[in-house]
Amino acid sequence: MSRRRKLERKALRRRHGRRLALSALVAVGGLVAALAAFLALRPGSSEAPGPPRAAIVDQLSLTSPNSAFVQESRSMLEGAGYAVDYYSGDQVTIELYRDLPRHHYDMVILRVHSARFQTSDGTLTDDVVLFTGEPYSRQKNVEDRKAGYLARAKYFVSDPVSYFFGITAKFVDSKMKGDFEGATVILMGCDGLRSNTMAEAFVGRGAGAFISWDDLVSTNHTDAATESLLRYLLVEKRTPSEAVAQTMTEVGPDPSYGSRLLLYPAKAAASGGP
Repeated sequence: MSRRRKLERKALRRRHGRRLALSALVAVGGLVAALAAFLALRPGSSEAPGPPRAAIVDQLSLTSPNSAFVQESRSMLEGAGYAVDYYSGDQVTIELYRDLPRHHYDMVILRVHSARFQTSDGTLTDDVVLFTGEPYSRQKNVEDRKAGYLARAKYFVSDPVSYFFGITAKFVDSKMKGDFEGATVILMGCDGLRSNTMAEAFVGRGAGAFISWDDLVSTNHTDAATESLLRYLLVEKRTPSEAVAQTMTEVGPDPSYGSRLLLYPAKAAASGGP
């Protein structure tokens, strides 16, 4: 091969090498740009956050449905800018309770039955159990029942008597996953603040405020009171402390049982709206 031909082939290889190097740089540059775009869309970036979120957990729909309450509550929440998730009674499972903190709700409305915890020797305590919509079975969740995370919850106002799995404060403390990140939790059932045990468990799990009753309460009264409470929180933008006080002034204690709506901690500054 002539010397001239060899020099031409060497120059061709150099040009081809430069093109390959340039192509590699372009590919790497494209990968970096794609990675930067992906990171920009990840949670925690400078992207504008989504709307606040609320959950209506309606275990009571199994035994005391109130579509008017659900519609009015949803309307007030959405009017205040919330995205609302609704869970009907059959969706109120142990797993739903377990994962509630992971949904990043700013407000959780627990329209659920709740009742005082009774020990194995029959002693009625001041601590409260939250009903699920899962029918109770002795063959299920045996270890969690033995450990005190779950209990048998009895609903008397039915024939025959209905039994469901119940969630204890110990479950909230040890078995829930995630953090409530300052959310307001409204427990509409009985005895939620007869003692502070359940409230302390929710606050320990990251809730900013826990609102409930200190004794038995009728479904009609708690529905009316919660609508009033939501109006003060969402429409009038009151603090949880102010909203509870105004609600009690407006609707008063339960006329049959004398129970009062209370707030824990007493001066909570929880998430109440956008």
